[in-house]
Order: sequence, then C-alpha cells, then structure tokens
Amino acid sequence: MFSSISALYPPGPSGTLPPPAGSTKDVSRLNVCFSVNLTSPLNLLRVFLSQLEEPTLTFPFSELDLLSSQCDLSWISKIQVNQPAVLRRAEQIQARRTVKKEWQAAWLLKAVTFIDLTTLSGDDTSSNIQRLCYKAKYPVREDLLKTLNMHDKGLTTAAVCVYPARVCDAVRALKAAGCTIPVASVATGFPAGQTHLKTRLEEIRLAVEDGATEIDVVINRTLVLTGQWEGSDFIKTSTGKETVNATFPVAIVMLRAIRDFFWKTGNKVGFKPAGGIRSAKDSLAWLSLVKEELGDEWLTPDLFRIGASTLLSDIERQIYHHVTGRYAAYHDLPMS
Repeated sequence: MFSSISALYPPGPSGTLPPPAGSTKDVSRLNVCFSVNLTSPLNLLRVFLSQLEEPTLTFPFSELDLLSSQCDLSWISKIQVNQPAVLRRAEQIQARRTVKKEWQAAWLLKAVTFIDLTTLSGDDTSSNIQRLCYKAKYPVREDLLKTLNMHDKGLTTAAVCVYPARVCDAVRALKAAGCTIPVASVATGFPAGQTHLKTRLEEIRLAVEDGATEIDVVINRTLVLTGQWEGSDFIKTSTGKETVNATFPVAIVMLRAIRDFFWKTGNKVGFKPAGGIRSAKDSLAWLSLVKEELGDEWLTPDLFRIGASTLLSDIERQIYHHVTGRYAAYHDLPMS
C-alpha cells in the first residue's frame, strides 16, 4: 500500500497536495526582511533574520517600510467585516468531514512540517529544551515512517520556539543532533509586550546573538488601535497565553486581509495560528482553511506555521493508529 511517496501525496478532490517536506526553501536562510524603525515601537509578529556569521538588525530601513511608504494603505481603514458570513464560513470549516486513511496520513505528515514546536513554560530547563529539539528532528517514530515509506524524506517540524533565555540551549541541542531546524524566540516582552522599546530591542539582539533566526514580536496594540500600521512577514492569531487564542472566525478575517493585501501590493504575508490547537483533527481543519482561502502557494513553512506544544503528540498517535490499527499506549510513544 505504501510502496512509494505518491501513496501519501495523491491528487486531492480540490487539487494537488503540496510537495513533500523538505522541498521548500529553508526560511532560516532568508535575508533580513524587516528592519526595526527606531522612531516607533515594534509591532511585528514574525521577523526572519539572515544566518550571517554575526547576524544583526538593520536600522531604520526595510523593504516592508519602503512598501508601506509607496502604497496607499488608506483602504485599510475602510474595510468592513460581514460577521454573520464569517461565522457561517467558520462553522462550515469545523463541520466538514475530515479525510481518511492514506489521505489523512498524508495531510498529517504535511501538518508536521508546519509546526513551530513550542515550549514557553516558566520552568523550562536545558534538559526539556534538549528533549524538545530531539522531538523536532524526529517528530514521528522511525518505524512508523518506514511503513509509510517516508523514513528518508527528512521529515522535521518547521522550527522550535522558546524563550530568549533558552535560545542557547536550543541551538546547542540542534547542533549536537546535526540538525538545521530554525530556532524561533518570543522576544519583546512576551506575552503582553508592555515593555520599553529599548528593552524590546535589546531582547531581540540578545536572542539573535544566541542563535535565534526567527523572532515572534508582540505587537504594540496601542498603535494598532490608533490605526498606525507597519508591515510584517507573518501575522499571528494570538500569543497562545490568552483565555481565547486561535479561532476560525478571527483566522478567516486575517486570511482574507492577507489575500487582499497580496492582490493590492503583490506582497505575501505569512499566517500563524497559535494557542489551543491540540488535536490532529484541528490541524487538518487549519490546513484546509489556508488552502481554500489562500491556495497551495501558502502551504509552505515560509508562509504558514502552527504554533503548538502538544499537537505533535496527537498527530503521532493518529499515524500510529493508521499504521497499526490500534491506538498507542503511553509507553509506545515515550517522547510524545
């Protein structure tokens, strides 16, 4: 049944599944896409940093700043949301039957490649960061991947995401494992963002010096509420630390804003739902939503991430069930 990778990436009812993991460019090699404007607080959610020998932030100019200055963004203030239509669309996504069997296995393995495997706990230590990094490199048990003929495809998560103080631990662990997975960090006063600009910038610098190549920046919500917009590489639903985090109605509005912005400017902005995405079924719904709203172009780690800490465990359990016909006992997946 699983004699070739085509068994796991067959054409779908609404199109062709994206290419297998590893076929997209490594986001950690992207050049600096945004340079912090020292005249105003940061309000970006994801900054990609180049992997230079001495990575730095450039001030005060950026391509996205240039884009903002050249484009008339007055249309943003005129946008209206049809809330009943958004809620109907959200219900439609959640009520839809999920794919089964080989289709499900294919999409779940694809979902793994979008995960920012995250630990943001107050009691994080070097040992649990090491465990997180090992799991990022080996997200699914090798014998299960062999059964699916996916053991030699280099399947990993998109990144690991940790606090700035733990970046060194993550870089060290990934280097020891011979792995080039990017390290992301939640800098700038996460999760509230209510710290001085100087402190926020210094936190980014320290994270970059320690080896972070992607930064999740908490927006200055005062600027947003007063209509002072700036560009970003990604927008993210939430910090994951709120009572309500990633929801489909909010995601639909964000995705359509990304689409409208692309149509008007030609600039692609990524999307990252985070917080409360725990089940394999949830991940399939999110992939389906992004595919339908933005198309296959956005189904790459360059433009789509899922921030999650426990999602990978359920995906591996579902893969285990698909391969063996039974659900795993706790000791069957000890790293989950």
